[in-house]
Amino acid sequence: MEPKMKRILLTMAIVLLASSVAAITILGPGRKQPAPKSQEVAVAASQSETKRETKPDPKPELKPELDATPPKQEPPQAAPTAAPPATKPAETAAPSGTAKYSVRPPLSAPLRPDSIGSLDPAQHRFRIDFAPTSAGIDRIVFSEFWLNAQDRIAAERHAAAVAGGSLGKVPPLPPIESRYQLQSEGKLAGFSVPLLAMHSIIVDGVRVDLFSKAWVQPQPGEFVAIIDDAQGQAVLRVRRAYSIVADAGGGFDLRMEQGVENLSSIPRQVQIIHYAPSDLARSPDEMMDIRRLKFGYLLSTRRDPAQVSVLSNDAMLERADVVKSVEAGRFDVWPNEQQRAEEHNLSWFGATNRYFALALHALAGGEGGATSSRSIAPLVEVVRAQLGSPAARDPSGAPSLFAIVQSPLTDVQPGATADFSVGVFAGPLDRNLLSATVPYSLLQMVGLIAYSLGGCCSWCTFAWLANILVAFLGILHTYVVFDWGIAIIVLVMVVRLLLHPISKKSQVQMQRISKGMAALKPELDALKARYGDDPKRMQQEQFRLYREKNISPVGCLGGFLPTFLQMPIWMALYAVLYLAFELRQQPAFFGVFQLFGGWQFLGDLSAQDRFIPLPFSVNLFLFTFSSINIIPLLMGVVFYVQQKYMAPPTAQLSPEQAQQQKMMRVMTVVMFPLMLYVAPSGLTLYIMTSTLIGIWESKMVRRQVEEEERNPRPVKTSKAQDALGRIYQKAMERAQEKQQRSKTFKDRG
Repeated sequence: MEPKMKRILLTMAIVLLASSVAAITILGPGRKQPAPKSQEVAVAASQSETKRETKPDPKPELKPELDATPPKQEPPQAAPTAAPPATKPAETAAPSGTAKYSVRPPLSAPLRPDSIGSLDPAQHRFRIDFAPTSAGIDRIVFSEFWLNAQDRIAAERHAAAVAGGSLGKVPPLPPIESRYQLQSEGKLAGFSVPLLAMHSIIVDGVRVDLFSKAWVQPQPGEFVAIIDDAQGQAVLRVRRAYSIVADAGGGFDLRMEQGVENLSSIPRQVQIIHYAPSDLARSPDEMMDIRRLKFGYLLSTRRDPAQVSVLSNDAMLERADVVKSVEAGRFDVWPNEQQRAEEHNLSWFGATNRYFALALHALAGGEGGATSSRSIAPLVEVVRAQLGSPAARDPSGAPSLFAIVQSPLTDVQPGATADFSVGVFAGPLDRNLLSATVPYSLLQMVGLIAYSLGGCCSWCTFAWLANILVAFLGILHTYVVFDWGIAIIVLVMVVRLLLHPISKKSQVQMQRISKGMAALKPELDALKARYGDDPKRMQQEQFRLYREKNISPVGCLGGFLPTFLQMPIWMALYAVLYLAFELRQQPAFFGVFQLFGGWQFLGDLSAQDRFIPLPFSVNLFLFTFSSINIIPLLMGVVFYVQQKYMAPPTAQLSPEQAQQQKMMRVMTVVMFPLMLYVAPSGLTLYIMTSTLIGIWESKMVRRQVEEEERNPRPVKTSKAQDALGRIYQKAMERAQEKQQRSKTFKDRG
């Protein structure tokens, strides 16, 4: 977890602990790739080409566990010509320092570095730009997702004007740089590594580098390379072809066909190694790094003969944990010792950031030659991790992370082709998409979603409650109120309604006990003056007085019960509003504030409210100050009003108790809004609405108590109060007996 987020969570814990103690005392948290040279972005591409590196960075010293064989170097050029070293090659391949095999492009094959897909939302979900080497992807640019809410609104206005045949000036479409992109980041061994790039192929125990310019594109999305033996005879034809599967996965799915054809007259044994989903882009303004590696797997055939139940609940790795593991010399991320011993079969493997995922999955269901198998084992035998170059780090200072998959050893007969095809999901972490769309529903890829803040606060996020909240909010938005902001307010009302019996009882109890304690103040002062030198007798007399007046000081703690019951909801709602894709860039109240010249206020419920955006930013201890956010400030005012005017009367406090109460008020009125200053505006909206309803509820309870005082009725103590009283009395009796035995022992001595 990010140091900033740790400080925020630690401060919240201190505030809650201090509030509880004080109450008891008183009452007794990337780098952009160059744009391709397409007609759409020719100018941007020409500018980017001038900035492209002319030679690879110096190769860093590698750990002994890694392959220290230097990659083949060619004259300086725009892209590397040899693969970065594989992880633990001694376990998977013979040394590559031999000229037994070489790789070259097919003869007379045309070069067509075209993209596939488009940026028209009516046709495709994304456009894929390919890298000039290694049969990899330079970037995936989404057609309907934008980096911020302002660009999304501008794109919607542009589309509406075009669709309506506007005769006036059509609002401009934001530039391509404003679209959300999945792209590679960081460097490995001095080389920029594209998404899903080919690494190497092992032929009869000899590794042949495929991270080179030997690939050509006979047609958009298809790559072919030829492997020759020492005599220059072609022995293998390696092919990779990307295609968008329009009839599956909601348009977010790719079919990555991979085949190795044996062109020789003898059988060959091959394994392919290529880069897998690992680091996705991270926004620099995110409070915490929640990038993860996630797995879906099948149990062994002994436990699941049909191989249809895909599990994922216990197969998630935090990025920070993977980095620490690699730094400690442990490179395998799948399978671990337990998974290997229980013979689990991998079904899908993916990397996620806050809202998006890139995952390899089995070709189960759908069209396009998909199989019924839910296992990805024919392609992936092991997944290993590596760290990028020390000089290439993300904004938080963490090194880049790369994952590499290696296939099982496969026999290829003469004239036959070994198939390593796989599906690729590149899209949003949308629960509706992943749970109801083939093939994701068959593979239970909804497991890619985890409403957890990670790190030391994984347990306090209450992921099970977050799942309930996001489902309930979705129902309210889709079928009841049709707006996320109003749905959050309705959620507040539902929660307060469910907690009302407990809240009412607790507040009535607190009102009565507080007034009773105030009325007992003279008698307590008299007892203190009379028995001040005898603490045990003083406690006995106080307890006798409480019993006579039917007052239990410990019963005051029940008044804090509704607040503590809402804390899990606040934490789970924080995770939902921060991580749920459904709320990403969604405005409150039907976007009414955005009608005033594009005002950003409450334009994104998953971000701070940005009441007054500032032209500068200041990095403070807890957060980066870049706008005046009004809701946290109003929340502090509401807290002040609640404590000053709605708090129940108490007995006269000692100087120490008064100081503690003052400290508690400062923490609540000042520290709590500060901690939530850059929190999702949907969360601050929830808390402030809940507090306002709580003030109204307290006012009603106070009116009821005053009415009962004018018309008193016999008050019965609850069973809980009686039980607490009996426990307290027995504790006093045991203490008195112990004191008496000690006195008797001293007298005898």
